[in-house]
Amino acid sequence: MTRHYRTPAELVGASPDPASFTITSDGRELPALPGQSIAAALWAAGILAWRSTRVGGRPRGAFCGIGQCYDCLATVNGRPNRRACLVTARPGDAVTTQEGHGHAGLDI
Repeated sequence: MTRHYRTPAELVGASPDPASFTITSDGRELPALPGQSIAAALWAAGILAWRSTRVGGRPRGAFCGIGQCYDCLATVNGRPNRRACLVTARPGDAVTTQEGHGHAGLDI
């Protein structure tokens, strides 16, 4: 019996070139693929944390990968508290590290 194992890129229909595009993370340009989540693009670039906790400032990134734990909250295009594992990366997205509750400077 012959088995063909597919890569995650094949499973989501993504192809590295020429369909790849860039997003930024704290000003650093990163490649992303069509259909890839922000968290996946950050992971692929070696970025494992993009949020700090309110108490203690501990680093957080993706934990569950399905939007249940909220550890992956990030500020995306100026909007805080976006679950990076659920937000599909789009060309030109700007992701910034979220500190605490994500509402600094929003006057709430």
